[in-house]
Amino acid sequence: MNSGIKQLCLIVCVLAAGCATPKDYTKFNAASPRSLLIVPVVNRSVSVTAPDYFLSTITIPLAEQGYYVFPVNMVKSLLENDGLSDANLVHAAPTQKLCELFGSDAVLYITINKWEACYAVFTTQVKVELYYVIKDGKTGDVLWEQQQAMTYEPQNANTGNLLGNLIAAAVTAAATKAAPNYVPLAQQANSKAFKYPGPGIPPGPYMKTSY
Repeated sequence: MNSGIKQLCLIVCVLAAGCATPKDYTKFNAASPRSLLIVPVVNRSVSVTAPDYFLSTITIPLAEQGYYVFPVNMVKSLLENDGLSDANLVHAAPTQKLCELFGSDAVLYITINKWEACYAVFTTQVKVELYYVIKDGKTGDVLWEQQQAMTYEPQNANTGNLLGNLIAAAVTAAATKAAPNYVPLAQQANSKAFKYPGPGIPPGPYMKTSY
């Protein structure tokens, strides 16, 4: 009986895995972008500092994936000088115009949906939720998109005493709430989002090859 249940569970798992829809890279491969322009991030969270912290995490994973990435701070400054200081206005602008302005092949748009620390006395959950979309600089078509969410909850050490454990948990939760570290979570979200094979983008032309 147990053997039959295990086999049934295995079949269900295999069928569930087979139902996963792989991404269609037809447009992405046809466009074959070499350079990516990362425009200012739209922030839908309550943290006003979220966009600046997040931008510090996004360049490295894309460069390691083999793409030329325009310096994000330079891009932000130039857009502000052109009267596009609002990220929502930048995201609404024609992709082709943005690419013409910088000479890029594609634009990466990012929206921060969550950037928060949820405090509950004995634990604090730090959450980030991000939405990424890459559009072609010639047609404005969506080449790739992905949503990624990450959560961190600090693990408390066992003091061997129930009251001590509760006090330690409360202190850790308060400290995490007071100074949540979002950057590692954002870095993990970026790594998972761009991972290939997986949900991410294919390697670019400047991908390092080991021999």
